[in-house]
Amino acid sequence: MGTLFKNGTIVTASDEVVGDILVEGEVITLIGQSLDSDGHDVVDCTGKYILPGGIDVHTHLDLPFGGTISNDDFDTGHKAAAFGGTTTHIDFVIQPIGGSLADGLKTWRQKADGIAQIDYGFHMAITDLRDEIMDEIPSLLEEGITSLKLFMAYKNVYMIDDSTLYRAMQKAADNGMLVMVHAENGDVEALLTPQLIAEGKTDPIYHASSRPPEIEGEATNRAIVMSGMTGCPLYIVHMTCEESIDAIRRGRSQGAPVMGETCVQYFFLTVDEHLGAPGYEGSKFVCSPPIRSEKDHAILWKAVQDGTLQHISTDHCDFWYEGGVGPWKEWMEAHNGTDWVGYEKQDPSYRRPGKELGKGNFSKIPNGMPGIEDRMMVIWEHGVNTGRLSPTKFVELMSTNPAKIFGMYPKKGTIAIGSDADLLIWDPEAKHTISAETHHMRVDYNCYEGMTVTGKPVMVYQRGKKLVDGDEWLGQNGAGEFIKRKPHAPVL
Repeated sequence: MGTLFKNGTIVTASDEVVGDILVEGEVITLIGQSLDSDGHDVVDCTGKYILPGGIDVHTHLDLPFGGTISNDDFDTGHKAAAFGGTTTHIDFVIQPIGGSLADGLKTWRQKADGIAQIDYGFHMAITDLRDEIMDEIPSLLEEGITSLKLFMAYKNVYMIDDSTLYRAMQKAADNGMLVMVHAENGDVEALLTPQLIAEGKTDPIYHASSRPPEIEGEATNRAIVMSGMTGCPLYIVHMTCEESIDAIRRGRSQGAPVMGETCVQYFFLTVDEHLGAPGYEGSKFVCSPPIRSEKDHAILWKAVQDGTLQHISTDHCDFWYEGGVGPWKEWMEAHNGTDWVGYEKQDPSYRRPGKELGKGNFSKIPNGMPGIEDRMMVIWEHGVNTGRLSPTKFVELMSTNPAKIFGMYPKKGTIAIGSDADLLIWDPEAKHTISAETHHMRVDYNCYEGMTVTGKPVMVYQRGKKLVDGDEWLGQNGAGEFIKRKPHAPVL
């Protein structure tokens, strides 16, 4: 006995056809029309789309950063993701300074084991590439980790120098791995920020002045040149502006094995309206690279339409706008800086520090915004409903491309016989108003507050098990599985 999805419009990256899908166990076993329903549970999908589950390859759950820790973990973050139609994500393991890659992986496995509710993978963010760490890189393949992340920004925290980036690319290329970079010139940012502070320019809007588009474009170009020299596949995360898009378009035209993503927020938010909001409101929208201009919005839409960019992610990393409730420091000191969850369970009113940490100094605002729940609905509304994207292009960007690039295809990212039954029953007529009052993310604001979208997932399945049914949550802690990814993935 299986589950038969009847009479839905099945959408993949290449096709859109009305038909039926039979799921037995955790996988799709049959696709056709007028399939026999005898002995199966039937889900009537008439008037609905059936899409593959969304994939977000850029998230930061449970991340210590900027004097606090991101709010959503592998419990709340997964629930929020599923309600928005994302059934798979890849999070970033951070190598501890002075520690090994295995040390970082152990910590992140502890964050997820027995807690995860959707399927997930890991990237490895390397912060300290000593010789012994370089030798450790190939061992990641045994763990199913095929992508390395390096930071060209955050000097004296995560930033690596050019020789380190180049050597990492050489090692990755030798092992069929992919390198990801946060591309901003961290040396220049490290000069601009204290100059702005000394001039009394401390409000959130000056975050954008400290990280202008020129330093994103320069670092993007520098990484692309190294990719071409080493032959290492390069994936540039959270691209925001004309300068970086020009660089990747040029690199791709010259044959460099480079790909890129942007994030939902970079299509909609602007420096003047959002970072420059009255009072301290602008801190809600501080992320790196910064949000840009309406001109850049148009450039990004063209880049995803013409294939210059391959994916739309979130860089989900949410912090309270008004945090700081409860004896945070005392609790962290008593528990060696690790067991913050224990306090929150004892006192539900407790909130770890948030954006208020940067009042009077924009450089101390924790960088990051919420978005894991809203991604699919917002891009459907402003992509598909406006005619910018077809439903097939939407699936390509949100599911299929990331599955291919990161070694999960065809297990994930498509609707095909043998693929995991990660399915969204998507109602193109359903209306939803996005709000912090109703979202499932553990944060007290929403970047798209008040936006009404038409089109949303009304049922969400992961490997054949229903996670979401309307407003009802059916997921379970520990049901999410770690995905071991394959090396030598294609460059799209």
